Amino acid sequence: MSPVKHGATQPTTRALLTSWLGHASGFFVQPVQVFRGYERGFLRPDLVAGLTVAVVMLPQAIAYAMIAELPPQMGLYAAVVAAIVGALWGSSRHLHTGPTNAASLLVLATLLTVAQPGTPEFVAAAGFMALLVGLIRLFMGLLRMGVLVNFVADSVIIGFTAGAGILISFNQMRHLLRLEISSSPVFVETVKRLVNSIDETHLLTLGLGLGTVLVIVVVRRFRPTWPAALLAMVMASAATALLDLDQQGVQVLGALPRSLPPLAKLPLLSGDLIWKLSAGALAVAAIGLVEAVSIARSVASQSGQRLDSNQEFVGQGLANIASGFFSGYAVSGSFTRTAINYSAGGRTPLAGVFSGLWVMVAMLALAPLAVYLPRTSLAGVLLVTAYGMVDQREMRRILRTSFGDSSIMVSTLTATLVLPLEFAVLSGMLVSFARYLIKSSSPGVYSVVPDENFRHFVRAGNQTVCPQMGVMEIEGSLYFGAVAHVEDALRENQEANPSQVFLLLRMHMVDHCDVSGIHMLESVVARYRKRGGDVYLEGVRPGVLHMIGLYGFDRMIGSENILNSDNIVGHMFHKVLHPGFCVYECRERVFAECQALPKDDHAASLPELHEIPEHKIEQLNPSQVRYLCDSTELEILIIDVGEVSEYRNWHIRNARSLPLRRLTSEAPNLPSENAIVFVSRSGRRSTLASHIMTDLGHSQVYNLKGGMLAWEAAGLPIDVE
Repeated sequence: MSPVKHGATQPTTRALLTSWLGHASGFFVQPVQVFRGYERGFLRPDLVAGLTVAVVMLPQAIAYAMIAELPPQMGLYAAVVAAIVGALWGSSRHLHTGPTNAASLLVLATLLTVAQPGTPEFVAAAGFMALLVGLIRLFMGLLRMGVLVNFVADSVIIGFTAGAGILISFNQMRHLLRLEISSSPVFVETVKRLVNSIDETHLLTLGLGLGTVLVIVVVRRFRPTWPAALLAMVMASAATALLDLDQQGVQVLGALPRSLPPLAKLPLLSGDLIWKLSAGALAVAAIGLVEAVSIARSVASQSGQRLDSNQEFVGQGLANIASGFFSGYAVSGSFTRTAINYSAGGRTPLAGVFSGLWVMVAMLALAPLAVYLPRTSLAGVLLVTAYGMVDQREMRRILRTSFGDSSIMVSTLTATLVLPLEFAVLSGMLVSFARYLIKSSSPGVYSVVPDENFRHFVRAGNQTVCPQMGVMEIEGSLYFGAVAHVEDALRENQEANPSQVFLLLRMHMVDHCDVSGIHMLESVVARYRKRGGDVYLEGVRPGVLHMIGLYGFDRMIGSENILNSDNIVGHMFHKVLHPGFCVYECRERVFAECQALPKDDHAASLPELHEIPEHKIEQLNPSQVRYLCDSTELEILIIDVGEVSEYRNWHIRNARSLPLRRLTSEAPNLPSENAIVFVSRSGRRSTLASHIMTDLGHSQVYNLKGGMLAWEAAGLPIDVE
């Protein structure tokens, strides 16, 4: 590489890197924007909203940690840290970040492959997994990959959430029944262990757990604004303390440590642990991001806030990193707490910050009281939560509405119960993405005709199409994955309508065209031109037109074949289509222009150009015909074989009108000693007439090449009657 070239490219690379770093650094100063725009009037509603969310989050944090088989304090630490960091660095004013049921279940499924619950290794792996999840989300945000969440169908989330609800229910049965069985990542194995140990059920524990469920259901039914889960847990704890139920076999949670979230000792340099946790971390990162962004968008649609998906990715990533370092575990956005935050009147992200601080205050003040909290009570809370995760109403709507979404939902739900959980999530996302690819690679390609008022095009269906010109509409991008489908559809239409020598492609809905798409269009044009016809494009968007120009396809098809007119059919009818075909061969009246056109029921069909018998007919250009007309040395007879109406609109001076349909009957009356020049609109009918006269034995036959269109283009005089 020469020094000059090197000097030219180096600043460009540096400028791109500097620009990216500048944009990336903007993600990290989000708290500055939060505090800069904060008003004193927001403080009270944010404090109230934060307290309301904290009342719900406190029992949830303990219960969700129980799902992951982690110490309850890890759930509380994650709730405090993630709520603060996620609120300050996220994009949404209302999205609440912390432990969630789906993420907790995924964490458990992943951690069971590396360590046993209750061991220091299990706890360290949970914190390290949160760090991996955070890094994945952070880099996705910095690389501006927020658009990727759009490729995950809602049916994946609904199917996975329902499956997760079923798994949580069966996993918590051992606590509800106080069965001494170990956790298993395999659903069938869990069910088998429950069935085999069902005789060991501790009835007092079961009664207390079912009582918790009953309290939650009743409170939600008659006092829906009250914190049902918290009240049920307080009542269960009070009953345990007053009746000494812990002395009668009821297992309790035990005292929680009264401390701020401590720094965790994470195995940062363990390559083997990274490898074992990577698939699960990717699944947690993906499903959590989809959940978080979906929840944020749902609330933003009501609040009117404009969201930045990439900033939300960064916020979720930093929340997980902080949670991992401060003795928590993987977190995500919570729909329940987000909805409460919004409905409680939270104005700014500081409502989420205050909720974390309120939980920390409660943890420091009430931690000793957890010594009486029964595990079966937490299991009861989780059973109610798991029941709500199976959105039966939405599942019925999907099953009733869309076969594709139903297939994705059912397959994801089944995979959640059968496959390792992290692969179930990824498989559901892959199926969703595959469905998108299949859908986008099969755009609609339809034959269209005018509606009954001749104002708009509609799908042809069983309606008659024009025998001379096909009108096809493409509904999708012409990219490499779709061109085979589009070309097959156009070829099928051509084979089904062999008389259609012209094709009008309506491209209003084609928003992208790559090189493969242009190659396909070139093939279609070549195929129609080989049959003596042509292809025309209508409604080409600016971006597609730019691509066509860059590649040079506009020169191949001809700029005159790229149309942009309010009356496309009128242009095609008067400038392109053969009137002789319309009069002699076509019996249909598809377009508005056809309605007043005369139809000859007794005329012989005109053959295609490539079917006309081979004779050596001399083709004369307009200037040669003009010379013969002005010459006195040679007597010539100019015969216009167009219809009488065409002849009246334009013809060459002294030309004789003899429509093609009467040529064979009038041929004997034509002087055989004169040279004859046949003329028609475009030259097709006059070429056929020349061959007919040659077959009848006439020797001096000529044809005006290009017909009256060429005569007019040459600027020669035209007579009109």
